Amino acid sequence: MKLASLSARITTLLVVTSLLVLGGGAKMMDWRVDHELESRFRENLLTQANALSTMFQLEEGETPDTAPIRPHASVLGGDSPTYYEVRCDGTPVLRSTPAPPVLPPGWPGRADSQPGFSSLRHAGRRLGAVQFRFVAAAAAGSHDNPPTVASSGQHPAPRRCVLLFEQDRATTDAILLAIDWILLLSPALALLIALVAVPLIVRRGLRPMSALVDRMRDIGPNAPGQRLTASGMRELDPLVARFNDVLERMDEGLARERQFASGLAHETRTRLAELRVLTEVESRYPSGRELSDVLGEVGQIGRELEATVTALLLLTRLQSGLEQSRPQAVALPAWLERQLQRQQAVVADRGISLRLAGTPPAWLFTDPALLEVVVGNLLGNACCYAPTGDSVNVQLQANGMDINNAAQDLSADDLPNLGQRFWRKQLPHVGHAGLGLALAHAAAEALQLRLTFCLDTSQRLHATLSWPPEMTRRMHES
Repeated sequence: MKLASLSARITTLLVVTSLLVLGGGAKMMDWRVDHELESRFRENLLTQANALSTMFQLEEGETPDTAPIRPHASVLGGDSPTYYEVRCDGTPVLRSTPAPPVLPPGWPGRADSQPGFSSLRHAGRRLGAVQFRFVAAAAAGSHDNPPTVASSGQHPAPRRCVLLFEQDRATTDAILLAIDWILLLSPALALLIALVAVPLIVRRGLRPMSALVDRMRDIGPNAPGQRLTASGMRELDPLVARFNDVLERMDEGLARERQFASGLAHETRTRLAELRVLTEVESRYPSGRELSDVLGEVGQIGRELEATVTALLLLTRLQSGLEQSRPQAVALPAWLERQLQRQQAVVADRGISLRLAGTPPAWLFTDPALLEVVVGNLLGNACCYAPTGDSVNVQLQANGMDINNAAQDLSADDLPNLGQRFWRKQLPHVGHAGLGLALAHAAAEALQLRLTFCLDTSQRLHATLSWPPEMTRRMHES
């Protein structure tokens, strides 16, 4: 399948736009020129006809008793052949030589005082015609002879006449045809030039994009930290900025994956190394311990390794959406009491105190298993990493809980790392692989809870878990 070309697309759009603009402009100009020339032709036609009618009136006055003199077309000027026909009451029909080759339909009955224009065809030629009615006032004499009075003592009555004047349109049509060809060939020539020049111009204009593609070719997972430099072009700089953001997120994701792989390898290798060393030492240099003690130590190492694998599987299911929550009514006070009892062994062993304050809601509509993953890991993390002799405080509210403990080794820069897999600021405690907070984050998202971490002024770490009001309101409604 042939890929679409941006250059061809831009060229097509420009050519189509040019065709519409130039074609539409040429069409409008052609209409305007045709209209203007037609108006001028009719105006000239009417001027000649008026001059001819005036000439007839003058000749009628000078020779009242004789037949009027036929003026030739040459006296009217112009290069195109002209023809006329005049009909007056009481006088013979007066025609040019040669006579008009074709007459308009209904002539002369349709002639009126207002000029009427028509277009005629004869022997492959086009003729423009104008016809109108006029009154020839018969004068009594000329300028050299004084007027005489008729025997009846009245002036001669004026004659009503109709005039048909025709002119060959060959010259005008030739001009119109030449203009049509000019208006047709000019856009065609412009489009032909555009078809040749626009692709070259577009390819030249897209050179910065080609250079950007060449720079992208050398950037990838094997070369982290590389970024694109701004091109200085308004259209490309947003693309460069977005691509750099993608690269930054990719580098962060790769760093997390490398850290995860390194942590997983370290945890697995450590447990397996402990098992290997224990078995080799006991086989070569028996310690004399009871078999039950040796097997118990082997079982403890196996349980820690199993806990790590189980936590990873649960974390994967939570983050991929395979683990779905199954909400149900949870009696929160009794449920919290069980969670605190599970931490009593660690609390007694490390000499810390676990304090509970506040009043929780009586019921919470949520998944108890996933909520245990969240709260259990938060409590376990606080109890394991709190300094010896310190206190872990659990503050309960209607819309959530706050679990805090002293964290002298943490800084504000470490807070974004909380929740990453296998991340630990301190030396690892026994049985903790750095997955607890990651599990808490993933389970909180699955339950649509909000989990945040912050440090107060006394350097205590606060893990705040908030639940939406719907979780308690639904219980009240039910």
